[in-house]
Amino acid sequence: MVSSSGEQEGSGSSNCARSPLSRRQRRVRALSDTLAAEQDDWRRRNRAFHEADLAYLRFLIPENAQVLEIGCGGGDVLASLKPARGIGIDLSSQMIERASHAWPHLELHVANAEDPAELAMVDGVFDYILLSDTIGFLDDIEKTLSQLHRFATTRTRLVVSYHSPLWKPVLRLAERLALKMPQGDMNWLATNDICGLMEVAGWEPIRREWRQLLPLHALGIGNIVNRYIATLPGIRRLCLRNYVVARPGPVQSAGDSSPSATVVIPCRNERGNIGNVIGRLPAFSVNLEVIFVEGGSLDGTYEECLQIRDTHPTCNIKVMRQTGIGKGDAVRTAFEAASGDVLLILDADLTVPPEAIPMFYHAIASGSGELVNGTRLVYPMESGAMRPLNLAANRAFARIFSFLLNQRVTDTLCGTKALWKDDYERIVANRGYFGDFDPFGDFDLIFGAAKLDLKIIELPVRYVRRAYGETQIARFSDGWLLARMVLVAWRKLKAV
Repeated sequence: MVSSSGEQEGSGSSNCARSPLSRRQRRVRALSDTLAAEQDDWRRRNRAFHEADLAYLRFLIPENAQVLEIGCGGGDVLASLKPARGIGIDLSSQMIERASHAWPHLELHVANAEDPAELAMVDGVFDYILLSDTIGFLDDIEKTLSQLHRFATTRTRLVVSYHSPLWKPVLRLAERLALKMPQGDMNWLATNDICGLMEVAGWEPIRREWRQLLPLHALGIGNIVNRYIATLPGIRRLCLRNYVVARPGPVQSAGDSSPSATVVIPCRNERGNIGNVIGRLPAFSVNLEVIFVEGGSLDGTYEECLQIRDTHPTCNIKVMRQTGIGKGDAVRTAFEAASGDVLLILDADLTVPPEAIPMFYHAIASGSGELVNGTRLVYPMESGAMRPLNLAANRAFARIFSFLLNQRVTDTLCGTKALWKDDYERIVANRGYFGDFDPFGDFDLIFGAAKLDLKIIELPVRYVRRAYGETQIARFSDGWLLARMVLVAWRKLKAV
């Protein structure tokens, strides 16, 4: 329970000295206590809004995660996320009392999230920390966000959902007309404001999204508008609901300062390049594994891989044959067998220099990114390295995919990539969401990383003409592949 002085007793109480509530916090608590008995009724009246909000939060936060919600209110949102461990704290004792009866499986505390002594009652770290509307009621947002690092690992994601300031007049009018639950004196912040406060507090924003242009059922029209129109560029900034996802940052080191690495080299009809791959690949890790994955070559590539392995006995080189078809199958086959902490892909055609691979490794090991994607479209490329039509299509599709992914991507089909093996295993576990749709494997990784809110960064590489063999890229079929991937991304990442 909460005493009149603002100190709290009961579940999870701490012996640490607690700061008294400010005048504004007391007003927020009093209003929440008053509205606790009415909250279920208000949620029913605005069912369309709350259903759409929960649907997107469930997209961001998967089931069976470890979730801490700051400002949990009646616990409906936290319970709907179906966490393996769900902990909620709220300033209102009445809200927590009602939530405890409704959701006995959750761990709920009466606490002031702005007081570090009261946050100390919560133990452990979490996969997700959620502030659903709470940011609007905080006295010191930057301080509160800073204090939440105590519950985070490098893989934790901070999720903030809030109303757009553009809707302030509409929401105030709705309150006066008794169409919306009263909110009291709120902070009104745009997504840029929230991102700025996150950065000052040591969080790195990864995803920004705008949802709900029409927060009504309206005979099903609201759902259609919100799924297919509200997320379009320009229009989306008019939406009622904003979401920002961030990770802890900046990260100086992610785990071991010298993690092991596996370089996967898919190869088909690349016999003349195999020796140069090994000869030019730097020894950038003390524990480096190289896996050649051969895919039905007709020029003796598999035999050449075996010979290179046998003539370099001090190198940890493995040679495999894929049983399926396509580069995507080859990469998945090798990734399953890989022993390295960091997984890297290098195409055997040598159009991306092997000397660039250490740059990808260090970007992962330093925590700068969680999926590092090469881009061939920054540095001037060697004449004849890419057909003009392919180049134009790649640039056009890059703009589309940057919008769909909510992260900047300029070259989706560059084969050089790097990520932690643990993150790859999470992508595999979540692969059913997209399905087995990608013969090249690039989109499997990019879309999977975007769904998990991994930090995607790009590193420019020098793209050169191949010296041996013929290109295995088909201009028109690859263009169709890109168009198909746009539809997949739109359906699975936007129209949700």
